[in-house]
Parts: sequence; C-alpha cells; structure tokens
Amino acid sequence: MGSPIRVLHTVVNMNRGGAETLLMNLYRNIDRKKIQFDFLTSKPGVFDEEIKSLGGTVYRIPYVTDVGHKGYVKALNHFFMVHPEYTIVHSHMDKMSGLVLKAAKENNIKHRIAHSHNTSSEGNALVKIYKWFIGKEISNNATHYLACSNQAAKWLYRKKANKARIIRNGIIPEEFIYSPIYREQIRAEFGLNNSAFVMGHIGRFNVQKNHTFLLDIFSKVVSKDKSAYLLLVGDGALRKDLEKKINQLKIEKNVIFAGVRSDISRILHGIDLFVFPSLHEGLPVTLIEAQGASVPCLISDVITREVDMGLNLIQFLSLNNKEKWIEHIELAMNTPNTRFSDSIVALQANGYDIRNTASWTEGFYSAI
Repeated sequence: MGSPIRVLHTVVNMNRGGAETLLMNLYRNIDRKKIQFDFLTSKPGVFDEEIKSLGGTVYRIPYVTDVGHKGYVKALNHFFMVHPEYTIVHSHMDKMSGLVLKAAKENNIKHRIAHSHNTSSEGNALVKIYKWFIGKEISNNATHYLACSNQAAKWLYRKKANKARIIRNGIIPEEFIYSPIYREQIRAEFGLNNSAFVMGHIGRFNVQKNHTFLLDIFSKVVSKDKSAYLLLVGDGALRKDLEKKINQLKIEKNVIFAGVRSDISRILHGIDLFVFPSLHEGLPVTLIEAQGASVPCLISDVITREVDMGLNLIQFLSLNNKEKWIEHIELAMNTPNTRFSDSIVALQANGYDIRNTASWTEGFYSAI
C-alpha cells in the first residue's frame, strides 16, 4: 500500500469551534493509512499538538487582519508555490475561502473544496462588505461544494447551493449516553448540589453567540429563584465585557465560567437545560451533542430546523421575545428531570454518527 492521500485543510486556527471540532472528529476516525490531514492556519490552536501526534502537519501563515489583503494573498500564493505536493485543498473559512481557493487554482491545485459552516459573516459592516466581495470568488474557483446544512449551503453558494453535499457534524453517539455518575462528578467540581437547576451554554464568547441576551434572561430567572445557575463553557474576546455585565446584573454568585473544556460529554450530563440564543449558525455540533446527552434545548429560531432530531428536546424561540424564554426556563425548572439513553438510534438515523461520516469522507477524497 502506498502513501496516504494528504488533504490540506485551511482554517484560521484549530481551536474548539464547531468546524474545528468536526475536523478533529473526522481526523480521529478516518483510516489515516489511507487519508492524512494537514492544516494551513494563521494562529496557534489547542488541537495543534494532537494533529502532530496523529501524523499531520500544521503550517502557519499570517492572516489578513495582520498583514492586509495583499499580504495574505501573497502568503497564500507563496505557500502553494512551495508546496506543490497537495492536490486537494479543503477550505473551512466561509467567504474567505474565496481567496484560498483562488490562490490554489492559480497554483494549479486540481481539487478545491469549499465547506460552509455558517449562515452569516462576522464583523462590522465594512468587514462584511469585504467578505461579500471575497466570497464571490468561491463559485469561480471551487471544484466541490460541501456544507453542514442546507441553510449554510444557500448562504455561501447561493445559485450553486444545489451542487453542495451536506456533511453532518457527527459525533460518537456512545460517548454522550446519559451517565448519573458524570452528573455527580461535574456538579461536585463546581460545588453544585443535585437539587440546583443548572442552565448551560457552550460556545465562544463573541457577538454571534449572543451571551448578553443569555445573561439578561438568566438575571430575571435568578431574581425569582436563587437556586438557578448558569454554566458558561468557552472563552473569547468578550470575556471581560461579560464579566462586567454579570457584575452589573448582580448575578456573579450564580454564573460559573468553566473555561475551554475537552470533556463536553461529561459537562452536558451535569446540566438540566441547554440555552443557545445565537444570532446565526450553520448547524451547531453542540446541539447535536446536547441531544445525544438527552438535554432539553432552548434555541433561537434563526437556527436551521435541520438540527432537530425528533427527540422532543428542541424548542425554537424568537429573540424578539425575552419573556417567552424566561417562561420556558421556569417551566423546565418545574419539570422533573428525565434523561433517557436511546438517542444513539436517532443520531445514527439522522446521519450524525461520525464513523459513518468519516467513511463517506474517505470515499469522497479517494474518488476525487
């Protein structure tokens, strides 16, 4: 057997975001004797060392925010020029994939994959205009189109959305089967007794995740019931802003910062309700994980209905009605916590078993 096919994935960094988590789940479950992943990044990431241990290489070039448009394009072209060994480039940078795939095409890389993980761009109005302009290059330079949901495909590919293959953000279902032992461990770690009501959120501290909305509704809940707690998993640029708001709302005794965690399946067993008021999403893997752990979820109605696996765990709510969110939280607080363990069938039936996704991905790369 010859050397494995090496696929170059392009991301800003390999931290614990949705796209990056999917990539690592795939990487751990593919046959690495057949397919190997390498990564072109611009910043250090928490997965860098694991990637190297699995046989991958992590390259780094300066990002557009550090060297400007021309500097980033120059860095991309130089990289592809000195690495002609890559025949497959798989870009996970949403509209910024336009620049990556254009440079790849100009350097004669045959297979150029765009992968949509979102339904909106980050940044201010000027940044969004820039990204819109860059995103137009995708249709001229991509040879294959992938997306985490139909909504994500329509946003990034527009008229070419019908050409996209939907790749589910899979997990290993068995890891999320509810465990009362893990529940006790997590609650003990954070000093919470079993009778406490714990809301949870997992995500980067940025505008997209809408933490300010989350804190506003949680403060109303706490004003009525001091036994409610909010567990925030993640970190990010808005951490200090959130800490300031928490102090202003006088709810610091009831909000727990858990930091960036690698044991999300255990964390989910420790919470009673997953609350996810994002302003936009592709198809969040955290919501698949939460359903896998049979955690009830309140989520914003801008998130695609494709995320609901039919387990009666998802409730879509409008961001224009905070009272409705508070009402549903209070209802959950007064509902007995019944967790079940038959989510594996639903995960597999809906295409969220990462082993099946990895098998398909192997075949996809091998075929092209």
